[in-house]
Amino acid sequence: MNDAMLQTILLVAIIIVAIALTGIVLLQKSEGGALGMGGGPSGFMTARGAGNLLTVTTWWLAAALFALTIILTVVGNMDRASVSGIDADAVGSLATTPQTQTQQPAQQQPAAPAKPATPSLDDLEASLPSASTTPAPAQQPAQ
Repeated sequence: MNDAMLQTILLVAIIIVAIALTGIVLLQKSEGGALGMGGGPSGFMTARGAGNLLTVTTWWLAAALFALTIILTVVGNMDRASVSGIDADAVGSLATTPQTQTQQPAQQQPAAPAKPATPSLDDLEASLPSASTTPAPAQQPAQ
């Protein structure tokens, strides 16, 4: 049985147990008695016997839900147990390789950043769309 199938079975079991636990809790008589459905002594069981049965059933279902969720967590992490977040081969090679002065790269001065080129008028004219009509020359200012 592969892990995905086992996880699916456990998840379905958890859902069934959770629904049953919810139903059992809702059947129990509340402390205030306002919404309780506990019957009188003329019923199948006395109110005290039904309360004890529902309490014991609640505990068993809660324990089953707890156990199933832990089992699902363990099964879900089984395939990840052998995988490490750190590459052991790379760490081992770094730890066993001695670092000597000859193996270290020589310190080089960083290159000076290049200065941005200043735009020229030719670049500006090339980037402007050409107009079908030539613009009129600018007038000379009065002196």
